Amino acid sequence: MARPLGDAKKAKNDEFYTQLSDIENELRHYKEHFKNKVVYCNCDDPRVSNFFYYFSYGFGHLGIKKLITTCYKNQERDLFSRHDIERAIMLEYDGSEENVYIPNPEDIGIIQLEGDGDFRSEECVELLKQADIVITNPPFSLFREYVAQLIEYEKQFIIIGNKNAIVYKEIFPLIKNNQLWVGHTPMSNDLLFNLPEYFAEYLIKNKKEGSAYVVVDGTIKGRSQSIWFTNLDHNKRHEELILYKKYSPEEYPHYDNYDAIEVGKTKDIPIDWGGVYRSSNYLFG
Repeated sequence: MARPLGDAKKAKNDEFYTQLSDIENELRHYKEHFKNKVVYCNCDDPRVSNFFYYFSYGFGHLGIKKLITTCYKNQERDLFSRHDIERAIMLEYDGSEENVYIPNPEDIGIIQLEGDGDFRSEECVELLKQADIVITNPPFSLFREYVAQLIEYEKQFIIIGNKNAIVYKEIFPLIKNNQLWVGHTPMSNDLLFNLPEYFAEYLIKNKKEGSAYVVVDGTIKGRSQSIWFTNLDHNKRHEELILYKKYSPEEYPHYDNYDAIEVGKTKDIPIDWGGVYRSSNYLFG
């Protein structure tokens, strides 16, 4: 339930839901990590979350030990609740509803939380301690704090965040220290999100199709500068990046105010350059 769009920040709305197709495309690369693990989705109402659907539907296939979901202040089935109720819900699923093809949250048993379901609350922290892997789309507005909590409690995770988070002062050191990296889905791939009707109407009237939104089978989807972050290993991390170009001052201009060169595309990184370079607005070295 994250904020994938810049305008959502102004509206104080963190509730844009991840598509099942994007979840499936990313998580299929981590199957070996799920066996006998407790998976915690701590920003997800199980009644509407595609993360719950993915893990409950594939519970046996993935070999999960337990699935826990909690949501923030959402007592209504409406996908885009205004969070006007101060209590939240949780669900624990251990596969006991094995005769149900797709487990129903009400059949499993919805539990009322004492508090509002905030991931920082004492209740949710206690659930976090039980978890092996945390998987969700957290509020982008709280991304720094959310990741800090995962690191503090030494949890494995697969989460969605804004591409710009790479350069956050709280996030970049984690990447540098090999505590966090980008998921399997290429950074160039769009993640699309379901939108409330009022916001879809706003985008159509005020924004450009193909930039802020796209139309998929007649449905308005929010286009997001979002990527997956994880600290779980996946095969793409071990693919060799084959470089073939060599540095020349004509092709790779040097910045006047910073000791770095400009590289337009990853594939064009000069094989013989040992210094810092800038590519797609990010500095590397």
